Amino acid sequence: MGQRFRGEGHHKVDAKGRVSIPAPFRRVLESADPDWKEGLLPNMVIVYGDHRRKFLECYTIEAIQEVDERIAGLARGSIERRMLERMFNGQSLPTQLDNTGRFVLPKALREKIGLDDEAYFIASGDTFQIWKPETYAEVETHKTEEWLDQLPEDFDVLSLLETAKGA
Repeated sequence: MGQRFRGEGHHKVDAKGRVSIPAPFRRVLESADPDWKEGLLPNMVIVYGDHRRKFLECYTIEAIQEVDERIAGLARGSIERRMLERMFNGQSLPTQLDNTGRFVLPKALREKIGLDDEAYFIASGDTFQIWKPETYAEVETHKTEEWLDQLPEDFDVLSLLETAKGA
């Protein structure tokens, strides 16, 4: 496993849909693109998924290849494989950063998540998400607070890793 995305940030979206990603995210995209080398531009895949998704999920090339391999392991013709292929292959957009660390978010994707002039980026391991800032605050912050409120005040969230694979 390579580098992981870490952190968050707010970035302006211009009238043409161009947006810069956080600088540390660029290094992860470079390191997880097998075709990238100094002087080239890193690639990534934006998965926009179904109607229930209120965010865009951005995958490194290595991460999306891992997903593709797992999908290919499902029975050909199965409903699960067809649906996953549709969501991860059909409802996705391969794209590339420009030399200033920006990329273009097409109008249809901006409209899907209600993005106006600012995007909120948050790391999620080997992917990162792009949200409308207000939607993230309403949906995800609320979920996190609700979950934490169910736990004792002295609960150590790292204890959850004891049951994780490889622990």
